[in-house]
Amino acid sequence: MRLVFMGSPEFSVPVLEALHQEGHEIVCVYCQPPRPAGRGKKDRPTPVQARAEALGLPVRHPVSLKGAEAQAEFAALDADVAVVVAYGLILPQAVLDAPKHGCLNIHASLLPRWRGAAPIHRAIMAGDAETGVCIMQMEAGLDTGPVLLREVLEIENEETTGELHDRLSTLGARLIGEALARLGALVPEVQPEDGVTYAAKIDKAEAAVDWAQPAEMVSRQIRGLSPFPGAWTLHGEERIKLLGARVSAATGVPGTALDDTFTIACGTGAVQVTRAQRAGKGVQEAEVFLRGHPIPNGTILGG
Repeated sequence: MRLVFMGSPEFSVPVLEALHQEGHEIVCVYCQPPRPAGRGKKDRPTPVQARAEALGLPVRHPVSLKGAEAQAEFAALDADVAVVVAYGLILPQAVLDAPKHGCLNIHASLLPRWRGAAPIHRAIMAGDAETGVCIMQMEAGLDTGPVLLREVLEIENEETTGELHDRLSTLGARLIGEALARLGALVPEVQPEDGVTYAAKIDKAEAAVDWAQPAEMVSRQIRGLSPFPGAWTLHGEERIKLLGARVSAATGVPGTALDDTFTIACGTGAVQVTRAQRAGKGVQEAEVFLRGHPIPNGTILGG
């Protein structure tokens, strides 16, 4: 098919690669503009732009699609369909209507649960047992369109957002290929009114760990915010990111290390931290982390 691809972050890259490998004609790739990043604050292209250019595909990164000129340029591509995955810009009605078969969105949740910006984080932080991918026919509302295909994925006990992100990205790449192959034969399923939840964008203020919370909630917070922005706690005056966790049956005063293996008491139960990171250092498994930065039994964390 003659496609426009619209995506920006790493999550979108496997989808772009799959569509390219399947032989679709990708007439243009739209993504967010390059932005300052890294220590030098030099403009850095999005992962999608970098991969598209490596594949020899034309790239556009408008700041907005609201203007008549940008909309005319999009319509002139004469696409059969636009595939949208984590693009990051609102698509005006003129853009939604331009491709012959409209715009298809790959959304990483089981709609109508977790519409919005951060469905993977929110699913883990809420303790959901499962999530999945929906292929949705886009309309003007926020993730409100009818669903063409969906597939469920079980969330594993100690899974982080980063790990689940990778599995959902792979699933999305496969599912959009199936949707395009069956386009016209698929029956759109209108989303029900019941069960709507919104996955608000992650705020860094959510990242400080409150050890007075139950262990299950602390574990979900740590895993849900890993790898970004990373839940954190204080050890003395040093901020440590906590990037992996499992629930432990141990008990004690909240915030207190209960052994020498990074098991920290919570309001009820305890959490064993499995991965951590000091400022300016790489992520380490807990065993390696503790060799260079011991947290002995009885240490109190938090501020």
